[in-house]
Amino acid sequence: MKKNILLYITIVTIFSINIYSQKAKLATADKEYDGYAYVDAIKTYERIAEKGYKSIDMYKKLGNAYYFNAQFDNAAKWYGELFTLDTSNLESEYYYRYAQSLRAINQNDKANEMMELFNQKSSNDSRAQLFKKNTNYLEAIKANSGRYNIEDAGINSIYSDYGTAIYLNKLVFASARDTGSLGQRKHKWTNQYFTNLYSADLADDMTPSAPKKFDGTINSKFHESTPTFSSDGKTMYFSRNNYLDGKKGKDGNKITLIKIYKATLENDKWTNVTELPFDSDNYSTAHPALSPDGKTLYFASDMPGTLGQSDLFKVTINEDGTYGTPENLGNAINTEGRETFPFINDENEIYFASDGHPGLGGLDVFMSKINEQGTFSDVQNVGADVNSPKDDFAYLIDTKSRRGFFTSNRDGGQGYDDIYKFLEKRRLISEQLLYGEITDVKTKELLANTKITLYDNQFKVVNNATSDDNGKYSFTVEVGKTYSIKAEKPEYTTKEEKITISAANEKTYLPIALEKEICKVAVGDDLGKCFGIKMIYFDLDKSNIRPEAALDLEKILDVLNQNPTMKIDIRSHTDSRQTFKYNEALSERRAKSTINWLVKNGIDQSRLTGKGYGETQLVNKCSDNVVCTEEEHQLNRRSEFIITDL
Repeated sequence: MKKNILLYITIVTIFSINIYSQKAKLATADKEYDGYAYVDAIKTYERIAEKGYKSIDMYKKLGNAYYFNAQFDNAAKWYGELFTLDTSNLESEYYYRYAQSLRAINQNDKANEMMELFNQKSSNDSRAQLFKKNTNYLEAIKANSGRYNIEDAGINSIYSDYGTAIYLNKLVFASARDTGSLGQRKHKWTNQYFTNLYSADLADDMTPSAPKKFDGTINSKFHESTPTFSSDGKTMYFSRNNYLDGKKGKDGNKITLIKIYKATLENDKWTNVTELPFDSDNYSTAHPALSPDGKTLYFASDMPGTLGQSDLFKVTINEDGTYGTPENLGNAINTEGRETFPFINDENEIYFASDGHPGLGGLDVFMSKINEQGTFSDVQNVGADVNSPKDDFAYLIDTKSRRGFFTSNRDGGQGYDDIYKFLEKRRLISEQLLYGEITDVKTKELLANTKITLYDNQFKVVNNATSDDNGKYSFTVEVGKTYSIKAEKPEYTTKEEKITISAANEKTYLPIALEKEICKVAVGDDLGKCFGIKMIYFDLDKSNIRPEAALDLEKILDVLNQNPTMKIDIRSHTDSRQTFKYNEALSERRAKSTINWLVKNGIDQSRLTGKGYGETQLVNKCSDNVVCTEEEHQLNRRSEFIITDL
């Protein structure tokens, strides 16, 4: 008798991440364990499909396996086969994946057809129509309104006052107010005086006192505005016309643009005013905003690479004080219009002004969440309290008190631009905890170190995590949003779950159970379990093979063809709801029919044995005269393919 050898069957199903690396692993294992056999289920499915067998589930698995490996030509092939079948109950996601696969192989007309069908099946999904997704933006603005108490900040003049920052319990802002200086100059474009920086002490409720000029070293005869300060108060960045050390710079059209400057505090005096290395005479950089950790500077610019009139950028501040290369924040934030006046708080929210995103007119204030990967959540208009038909910008909020400031030239103000203070009564984004644990679907073992990826409804990465030693994971998510959660672990089939976060819950629980990719069987094990074959289906009270049964038998046939020394014993079982003799005869006929089908399709009779066991091997209590559910009876109606030799 041959020694007991294991058979490994690679089951690469929905959302398998690396088919070819898995094959490499199998090839290595083949060298290490002489005599082991390996069967790639995806290849088995492909061979079955090439024979003409059709199955929605099989085509899904084939399409997904290639889609998530970015092999879009093969994905398009199998999704195309999927859409030749009845798709009336097909999940909308497959329309999107098929469209993306088609677009990747330049079949754009067909891709557009699929996107239109996707839109019909999933009208709330913004992927469907980029140009139509904001048709109800006024309703969204209305829903975000009524969240603020707003009043004049009490520091405004008849001139322009704007662009606030908080520094050592002071409010620092730009103002064009005339202080009586003989050297005060007016800007030709606006007939406003050039702005200087002013400061005002803040009370406990953030009410500013009477303002005074900020610092003579910083203020010049040209514009200064929009400062931002490091957390230790020793470094500031600010906007100024292209003017330093008494020299004024101009672009090719002899226009003086705007640059960002840096200054440091020494002996209570601001000094060492320098321009930043990415400034230029030929484009503007302005309105700097530091991240709370001081490692990233955000700003507005029309530098090369800008998508619109002005875009938001970020640049890394290195530990040695040097700077990285400015990065455009991308089309999640920037539009063909103006994006400007960024502000980043300690909750990883970016507020900015834009006239490109849907708003009420002029510049509106918008907010987006910055995810851990540096991506952005959906941009939201903060509502009609802050925003108006005029320009609204330079938003700042303290996350602890929910108090802050913004600037507007709305009707009813005192000057050209005015600063308003506010109290936010209700947050824009309602968040809750999404949590769960990752387990082995069969053993219930908690799976540590599982990679978990959170996607938004456009399948963009929102966050990543790894399950802890107890298999647990958690994310902070937004109420009302739909997410996909993908769990990946070596030797397990990747799985994805979709969930909508309900406001009815305080937190949302989503456990995920993973199946082993490797089906490990030996002599005496049931080969059918590797493919989830519970029963070979026959017509009622008959023994002829039904089409869905033939699909499952093709899997067994393929394994036998790939492993010519394998032998199996085919066992057919029934429940107890007919007579003992009837069940014995029926199961025997069905076992023989299964053997005959395999022999007819090329398997040598000597490799096959079989028997009908009727109701003699029930797996539960459901014997004669015992009341059982249909599900309990179903457990006894089963087919087994027991490996007898390798």
